[in-house]
Order: sequence, then C-alpha cells, then structure tokens
Amino acid sequence: MSRPLLFDSPFLLGFEHTRSLIERAAKAAAESYPPYNVEHLDDGGVRISLAVAGFGPDQLQVTLEDRQLVVAGRREPEGRDPGKDGAYIHRGIAARSFIRTFVLADGMEVRGAVLEHGLLHIEVVRPEPEHSIKRIPIRTAG
Repeated sequence: MSRPLLFDSPFLLGFEHTRSLIERAAKAAAESYPPYNVEHLDDGGVRISLAVAGFGPDQLQVTLEDRQLVVAGRREPEGRDPGKDGAYIHRGIAARSFIRTFVLADGMEVRGAVLEHGLLHIEVVRPEPEHSIKRIPIRTAG
C-alpha cells in the first residue's frame, strides 16, 4: 500500500518544497531523545527547552541549516573503571550523543540559546515582515 502524496494536484504548482518540509518534520517527530518542551512566548516567539542533563556547553551545538534547527550533543565515553570509581547500581540518566531537529517556517529566526540547570533553552522569533505594496505595470499588446 503506497501512501498518498500531498501536493501532487495539478492545481498546486510549486509546492515541492512544502512536501519536503512536511517529510522533514515527520522524520523529526519520530525522534525521542532528548525530551523537550515548546512554549509560546508573549512576543509571539517560542522557546524550545531540551533536557540535556550532564552535557556542558562545549558538548552541545546549535545550528540552523536551511530552515532546520539542529541541536546536537556529543558525549565521549566516560572510560570509568567500575572497580576503581564504583559501579552503577542504576543508570537512568542517558549519556548518549544525540541530534534533535526542528523545522522552522519562513522568516523564523533563532534569537539565542542558554544552558541553565540541565536545560538548553533556545528562543525562536518571527520578526514582523516589512509591509510593502508593489504596483505592477500593465502593458498593452501590440
């Protein structure tokens, strides 16, 4: 069974990019680590908060690639000798590397990122677009 392709109507021309964005968003939604919150800010922007306990600022990277916000965490193996430093009885804090992506709409900008108490907060805003009126000249044929 093949899934129906959106935006394949002859009346929806030039929406190939939109289809690509939807596919990227669906792929990003399938990721489950690290957990995150998205909250609406009073200025119309959003704050994305990712739970990154145990990661330092030098182990985290936030990049914007073609309207895709990418948050990556790189952890090196601790190399602990269980006999020397003590063995874990329970290890519930994940210590693995990750890549988490968010697809941003046109015009969205990343204001900044702050690491605070094990949470990485990233603020994303949509600046007001400049309103302009463009008059299109009408030519006559002949």
